[in-house]
Amino acid sequence: MNIAGLAAVGGIGFVLLAIVINVVYVRAGLPMPNSGQSLAAVTDSLAAVGDRLKKPSVVAPATWLCTTVFAAGLLAQLWRGEPGTDAWALVGFAGVLMQNATFVVVEALRFGMAAAAKNGDPVAGLWALSNVLFGFNQVFLAIALLGFSAAGSGVGFIPAWHAWLGYASAALLFVSSSASPYNADARNRIAVTGLIGWLGWAAWIVIASVVLLGSS
Repeated sequence: MNIAGLAAVGGIGFVLLAIVINVVYVRAGLPMPNSGQSLAAVTDSLAAVGDRLKKPSVVAPATWLCTTVFAAGLLAQLWRGEPGTDAWALVGFAGVLMQNATFVVVEALRFGMAAAAKNGDPVAGLWALSNVLFGFNQVFLAIALLGFSAAGSGVGFIPAWHAWLGYASAALLFVSSSASPYNADARNRIAVTGLIGWLGWAAWIVIASVVLLGSS
């Protein structure tokens, strides 16, 4: 299988794994950002979740591997030796790498909060840090969508409607990210904005993966 085919598998694999992991986290009782729970309820949930964090988190590195392979394959397809297009493709690739690096910290913070809550230590600071970082992370998704959409449409690799899906999702994610400082307590009044933007990002990846399969 060539790089385009591997990238397509990586893109679809990421979306499927991300959905499964988040469902497992919710079922395990992990308090999620933008949940609106009180700090006392969050602390109780973190103390109760305990070792149930470990099994789904084993799969987390696979999601980062999948997105990196997807982004690398897409970058290879879009690289045409044209300064403008190549620059936008690099912007998209950088966005994916930054998103992965940031979410590694978010994932690790969950274990820190769970350990603190289990030991009866305060989690307010870690909870606020996790919420704001989770929100700020959305700007890197926006950067990835902006860069790859601009590059893909510029060389005719993706249709205009696919590019506009990317631009619209990027705008929603950017707005949600900008509001992150006001969401430290997880009471996010525009949480649906970020959710719709993420769903757009996931749909964009699946569609791009299908295009990559067609070119492999």
